[in-house]
Amino acid sequence: MTKRNVALITGVTGQDGSYLSEFLLSKGYEVHGIIRRSSVDFRERITHLEGKPNFHLHYADMGDSMSLVKVVGKVQPTEIYNLAAQSHVQVSFDSPEFTADVDATGVLRVLEAVRTNHLEKTCRIYQASTSELYGKVEEVPQNENTPFHPYSPYAVAKLYGFWIVKEYREAYNMFCCSGILFNHESERRGETFVTRKITLAAARIAQGKQDCLFLGNLDSLRDWGYAKDYVECMWLILQHDKPEDFVIATGVQHTVREFATLAFKHAGIELAWEGEGVNEKGINIANGKTVVAVSEDFYRPTDVVNLWGDPTKARAELGWNPQKTNFEQLVQIMVENDMRKVAADHVASVTRTNLAEYLEKGLVK
Repeated sequence: MTKRNVALITGVTGQDGSYLSEFLLSKGYEVHGIIRRSSVDFRERITHLEGKPNFHLHYADMGDSMSLVKVVGKVQPTEIYNLAAQSHVQVSFDSPEFTADVDATGVLRVLEAVRTNHLEKTCRIYQASTSELYGKVEEVPQNENTPFHPYSPYAVAKLYGFWIVKEYREAYNMFCCSGILFNHESERRGETFVTRKITLAAARIAQGKQDCLFLGNLDSLRDWGYAKDYVECMWLILQHDKPEDFVIATGVQHTVREFATLAFKHAGIELAWEGEGVNEKGINIANGKTVVAVSEDFYRPTDVVNLWGDPTKARAELGWNPQKTNFEQLVQIMVENDMRKVAADHVASVTRTNLAEYLEKGLVK
């Protein structure tokens, strides 16, 4: 009898959730996603999947244990991917309690929903952990044995999630594990995250829709990968013969300044950097205008500056390729997408303006 593969994804409307849904559907899975009830529709990343026979959505909330128990009981998943989180580090300083409830206690609620429905032996659980656990970095690069030193409310909440997964694995012999995800980006990345903020600004400045981009610490070092590649590693972790935790990273490091330089280059703008610290500026070589500036408003109370992952274990034990899409290709994908988006938004704006004028003149009804 063919094994029935049923996946339940929390955070299905996010960047990773949408790519993972596509990946699992291509593998023949029956995919179920959890969404929150809202007066505003946040489903633009998965709209193209709705209506597919093996894709289903359910209302529940990471802060409501009963709703999670009901969905898990109804779906009877063989795999759960817990991707839901308040995932913005800066926001966690403004909303630390909410972040703790979703990112820490929310993980516990998922694990208990599995136990409540007596699925401990049949359901494998993936927890989306984070490189922010390493925080105030104690060694580089970081691997599965590197000590944790969380440096934000987000990281502290995620550390609870990591350890409660490990506890349930050992206490109840559950197949649950964490993928320690380093920064992973894509054209679907939220617009408040620094990489997408950069690529959108580069596109807007190149098309005359914005004058300047303001950033925080340009010297921050990150290990950036492509989200579409990282969801494959999530799946591989649950196909492994035993539950283990894995670093998911590229093993290559770049600064925010490097990301900005490359993004603007793909948008057709060559940058020259002048000054230091908060006085540093990115100058458009073609016209001498300042198009990137530093603002202290974007510095965090405690800032992580040196994240660099070591994917050796995932490469060796899972056969995962961390360099399927390299840094340069990732930035190019994001910029080309945002160049199209800005151009399309401009056309739509012009169309709306013309329509307003026509209505005012009585030319259309």
